[in-house]
Amino acid sequence: MSATITETDQQGIDTSRPVPDIRTALPGPEGQKVLDRDGAVTSPSLPRAYPLVPQRAHGSTMEDVDGNLFLDLNAGIAVNSTGHTHPAVVAAVKEQAEKLLHYSASDFYLPIYSEMCEALAQTLPIEGPTRVFLTNSGAEAVEGAIKLARYATGRQHLISFFGAFHGRTYGAVSLTASKAKYHKGFGPLLPGVHHVPYAFAEIDESGHRSHDEEATFTELERLFETEVAPSEVAAIFLEPVQGEGGYIIPPASWVQRLRALCDEHGILLVADEVQSGMGRTGKMWAIELADVQPDILISAKGLASGLPLGAFAARADLMETWGAGAHGSTYGGSPIPCAAGLATLRTIQEEGLLANATTVGEQLLTGLRELQAKHPEVITDVRGVGLMIGVEFRDAETAAEAQNQAFRRGLLVLDCGVRTIRMSPPLVFTADEASTALRVLGEALAALEA
Repeated sequence: MSATITETDQQGIDTSRPVPDIRTALPGPEGQKVLDRDGAVTSPSLPRAYPLVPQRAHGSTMEDVDGNLFLDLNAGIAVNSTGHTHPAVVAAVKEQAEKLLHYSASDFYLPIYSEMCEALAQTLPIEGPTRVFLTNSGAEAVEGAIKLARYATGRQHLISFFGAFHGRTYGAVSLTASKAKYHKGFGPLLPGVHHVPYAFAEIDESGHRSHDEEATFTELERLFETEVAPSEVAAIFLEPVQGEGGYIIPPASWVQRLRALCDEHGILLVADEVQSGMGRTGKMWAIELADVQPDILISAKGLASGLPLGAFAARADLMETWGAGAHGSTYGGSPIPCAAGLATLRTIQEEGLLANATTVGEQLLTGLRELQAKHPEVITDVRGVGLMIGVEFRDAETAAEAQNQAFRRGLLVLDCGVRTIRMSPPLVFTADEASTALRVLGEALAALEA
């Protein structure tokens, strides 16, 4: 039986309808009008996955401009953490909008700015005093973390991982190494950036992933011997669960060895939790899964349930190395995103969304592994933690077609890595919705093999 949205889920959506419920071709006539206009005026650099044209949403339900209903396992790419249009978030936005839309926190003291920083600091997996800087996006937060790491250490070099995605601005894209197209035509990039293998980076002949923990550390040893002394490395940038690279979860021991290596050489460990943070893995921060503390932590995406808000936080002694004017942002930490961020943090706690992510995530993982057993020639791996789940296919073409078949049936998923589709639904995703998602994906896989 399909999951349905409840009578209290308004937003103009017909609550008597099942979800998903596709009633037109995709795109429909109204959607095609949007695609035609978009194709004439927007930058062709925007990488659209499929012709979804949303007009409103609530919870985990999305309605397009033609009235089709979709079950959303994307959450705006892990952004709408508390679900679409959560009443508490909407109310906070409306209340703040009636008071103050904007005044720059770089030059003046906005009460809600420090309130948001204080609330976020209370969640951080860093012992002792911390300080927080608010931004507009994840990429901007990465840029700030790069500046802080170099400033605080007096060192130049940075290390990231193959498969990493840290954003598309110049410093962030220099750290990124998930697809060559992100670098093509944009050089020279930021100097002093090096890449080494991430955990579970190898794929055997059958398509399954393997892990050689020594590969990372052997390459780091080679790097330190032949290219750059560890005493000149400012930071290692780590996604505690790799996102764009394929939703890859490293062993805790691997993360712990990185922490020990950083401690040995005075290198800062920067946790990029833009996609993996804010409860997505069932922990507030994914690095907690390894029982490791970073020196700097980066957040965005789910931080404000859909409004543009990012942050980088650090041990106070690091951020106190720089003074007024060393870094700033006109819009970062603007009042309305801060109001949404505060409501998001409260909602995650008050509604038990970390526990829900764990419980429903386990249900999805179990069901997906059953689908893998039924379709072993199509699915080569299922991995995940909480509501951060990757399904790897035998090749990129199969993954793309699985994504398309799911979309045609009203199930929204998105590819990542070379041949993986990710499932990152809102943290309010229910057991019934998970059952529906598994049924629809099963139908999509059957069509794929037909």
